[in-house]
Amino acid sequence: MALWSLKRDICPVFDRFRRFLPFLKSKGGPVVPVVRLQGPIGMGTPLRPGLSLSAVAQPLEKAFAMKRAPAVALIVNSPGGSPVQSRLIFQRIRDLAAEYQKDVLVFVEDVAASGGYMIAVAGDEIFVDPSSIIGSIGVVAAGFGFKDLIAKIGVERRVYTAGEKKVILDPFQDENPEDVEYLKSLQLDIHEIFIELVKSRRGDVLSDNPDLFTGKFWTGRAARDLGLADSIGDLRGILRSRYGEKCQPRLVTMPRGLFGRRTGVGGSDAGLAPRGGLAEDVISALESRAMWMRYGL
Repeated sequence: MALWSLKRDICPVFDRFRRFLPFLKSKGGPVVPVVRLQGPIGMGTPLRPGLSLSAVAQPLEKAFAMKRAPAVALIVNSPGGSPVQSRLIFQRIRDLAAEYQKDVLVFVEDVAASGGYMIAVAGDEIFVDPSSIIGSIGVVAAGFGFKDLIAKIGVERRVYTAGEKKVILDPFQDENPEDVEYLKSLQLDIHEIFIELVKSRRGDVLSDNPDLFTGKFWTGRAARDLGLADSIGDLRGILRSRYGEKCQPRLVTMPRGLFGRRTGVGGSDAGLAPRGGLAEDVISALESRAMWMRYGL
């Protein structure tokens, strides 16, 4: 009777303790850590943190460090964004995979386009839904011209620079063809880096479709046929078919702070980013929404 009472008292405590030890193998089967990489890349404000290396470094490190895990699963759902942050996240994933000798399985949800696809190719295998949007291997820059608008409302803009190209592509001045050509040369350079990265990861399975690197995007089923993805499948189904019916996916996230918000570098409690106002958050939200809408989402 005393032994049963002790077991009854200890088990709930142990169950609560196990939540902080995700590397423990579950009683019924292996645990596969899952990290969700979602949202526009590098476009964040203090109230709306974007997808960046600083925001995902800690959960990625934690996931790969799970010694008994047979692989690491990544859920990617991003319309793209900063090419620098995209490549930094890609490189961190590959570095951790090499360091811990783990297979990386990427599962695309709604979209992995542009920088989102750059992150996805960090996977050893890419799984998609038939209706996922995949691709958009290209570089884009967009803006507005306000020169006539400020003239109509009677505003005079004054800019003083040291360096004749310091105000290149200023939206309040006439567009200069030479500046546009310079911007395009930068885009071509970044585009070439993107193409080389995709070929280095998937060159042996890519089709010879001439539209592959034009910025065009496809459904998941078409992307599989083009070699941009490997298979159709969902996370739970693929993990169970590969590691057994009792395999348990376990989501790895940033730790929560005192008030339940995500903490850590890049999170909303980081305290490292400058404080933005409501206008900044509204603009960020509109830019984010515009990126999703480009793919019909």
